[in-house]
Amino acid sequence: MNDNALLVRQLGPDDRDDYFQLRLRGLRAHPDSFGQSYEEALAKGASQHDAILEGSRAAEGDFLLGAYASAGTPLIGVVGLLRIPNDKQRHKAAMVGMYVAPEAAGRGVGRALLNELLARASRVDGLRQIQLLVGSRNEAARKLYESLGFRKYGCEIGALNVNGVFHDADLMALFIK
Repeated sequence: MNDNALLVRQLGPDDRDDYFQLRLRGLRAHPDSFGQSYEEALAKGASQHDAILEGSRAAEGDFLLGAYASAGTPLIGVVGLLRIPNDKQRHKAAMVGMYVAPEAAGRGVGRALLNELLARASRVDGLRQIQLLVGSRNEAARKLYESLGFRKYGCEIGALNVNGVFHDADLMALFIK
């Protein structure tokens, strides 16, 4: 997959079903990488993402991005940004839901998604910091985040309980502007 063909764009209402199906794949394959469980996502349904997909708050820092091998091909990667809404923390946003389909892994899809997320975040008025949580044992993801400037600032012990097994998560942040 060459970078010229790779398409990364903001997802909208028409992308809901494709987004939800890819998210379910990620939740099922990597339960220790997401705060929401597969069962919880199924119970809530695709409509739980309608507000962010509607896109009216994208300029303020709430959006979902999708990656495609090229125009007209299936969705192969996703990532989101959610701005913290309360006044004293509006300078921060959380990167959420990062997932690249296994058939597209190792082809620069994750980096392309993150580069677009960071470019858009840098244009959000008043946004200064992006935070994320990454499984402490997820070395590949952590190395990708570090290569883009994210730095670890802590570790949450037992961040996720997956069927009685507790998983630690590293807290990382990137300062922008």
